[in-house]
Amino acid sequence: MRHLTLASVLLTSMAVTTPAIADGHLMIVDEPLELTIHMHHKRYPSYNEDWPVEQEARRLTNIHLKNATVGSNTDNSGEAINLLLASGKLPDIIGTSRIKDVVNQYGPQGAFMPLNDLIEEHAPHLKAFFEKRPDIKAAISAADGNMYYIPYLPDGKYGRAYFIRYDWLDKLGLDLPQNVDEVKAVLEAFRDGDPNGNGLKDEVPYFARQWEELIRLVTLWDGRSSGSDTYHDFYVDSGQIKHPYAGEGYRDGIKNLTEWYAEGLIDPEVFTRGSSAREYLLSENLGGMTHDWFASTSGYNRLSSEIGGFVFKAFAPPASISGKRIEEHRRIPIKPDGWAIGGTNKHPVETIKYFDFWFSPEGRNIVNFGVEGVHWTMEDGKAIFTDAILGTGRPVNSQLYELGAQLHARGYFQDYGYEIQWSNEFALEGIALYDEGDYLIDQFLGVAFNKDEQAVYDKYWPSVRTYMLERQQAWILGTGDVEADWDAYMADLDKMGLNDVLAAMQSAYNRQYGG
Repeated sequence: MRHLTLASVLLTSMAVTTPAIADGHLMIVDEPLELTIHMHHKRYPSYNEDWPVEQEARRLTNIHLKNATVGSNTDNSGEAINLLLASGKLPDIIGTSRIKDVVNQYGPQGAFMPLNDLIEEHAPHLKAFFEKRPDIKAAISAADGNMYYIPYLPDGKYGRAYFIRYDWLDKLGLDLPQNVDEVKAVLEAFRDGDPNGNGLKDEVPYFARQWEELIRLVTLWDGRSSGSDTYHDFYVDSGQIKHPYAGEGYRDGIKNLTEWYAEGLIDPEVFTRGSSAREYLLSENLGGMTHDWFASTSGYNRLSSEIGGFVFKAFAPPASISGKRIEEHRRIPIKPDGWAIGGTNKHPVETIKYFDFWFSPEGRNIVNFGVEGVHWTMEDGKAIFTDAILGTGRPVNSQLYELGAQLHARGYFQDYGYEIQWSNEFALEGIALYDEGDYLIDQFLGVAFNKDEQAVYDKYWPSVRTYMLERQQAWILGTGDVEADWDAYMADLDKMGLNDVLAAMQSAYNRQYGG
């Protein structure tokens, strides 16, 4: 790619200092101001003051964050935030996975500062963003109408897609499957036709790194597996909140997936193999089809140097039994992750200005790409990674986490340009295919409960969800019969409180989105 080569030349030939950095207009305070922070995410269970991105932000703003993370010995952010709340001593800034429910519950009680007025008066970049995206403002607002956190905001539309071994199709004389019946026929051919040519019946027709991507296949029978990019989530149907695991399409999908599993069309270890499934089954020339991320999955075409003819590319979502082609997964525009201001913070104005820095053009480049002149250079108005990132051969996102960039426990607006640069031609081809077909469907952005609604949700939902997942896995593994069990299953869900949860969510949804 020409621009990447040019970026490398720029890196070695000049040190870049932009006027924005030189004139000091990003400085928030004249004298260094220390603010404490709890920052916890599974990938980085503690804030690191030495991250290059943090050092650069410190230099530009004069705000110095000091680590005050609680629970850094666990990778469970929920446990960590509970420990922090139990301590009764909140730091100035709290950043964590799934912060939304925490701040919306405890913010109105004074644990976290409301941000609306602070943004209006002191955060021009945040103000402009929320004016442009009122839907996101509504989605993150608590039941009292206040915003209590700045979210991590993903960019781009496309996430996962259906992938299949094109070389296996060619070897077996098969076309790309266009509907659910053709998918089954192809998987049967992968099972029986020895497409890897080793004389053994060892092919794994359908596999998944996350077992939930098996459940995703219920969409082929007009079911749903989730309403957002979070597994097992609720969804919205014509303004009504529903749960996918209580629908007839889901029932029919599970019935068929049970048959596919019994017939050896699905990885027998789909529930236990875990995140290594893709790496192992593709590198061993065993896996045939999956549903996974565009960029990282397309990267496995590097195996063509080891496995002759290897081609693993995206294909259009197969038509369901009613002829619908949908891609249920997409990048949601807002995550429940991000950061908030502690209720005892003595410098709320400076803190919201610091939050606003990350939404400025300069801050957004730093948080997405790293330090200018080291990890990226500017070309034609775009941040382009240098060989310091692209030349290592390591996953770009992993490198960025190590720099303090792309951290999801920080409130920031992602720039999809960071991913395009390490998406190969197979990924870009697949994204274009999905874009042309317009297969994406709307997502549920969540709700903010009032006290009564939260009480209903907390009382019933955990046990309902556990029961749903237990029955789901049991049916696929052959324990019980989903059709014969369905009426009793639905009656159990009602007795366990599912309809009460749906009513509470509907109440919150109507209030939040004007339903």
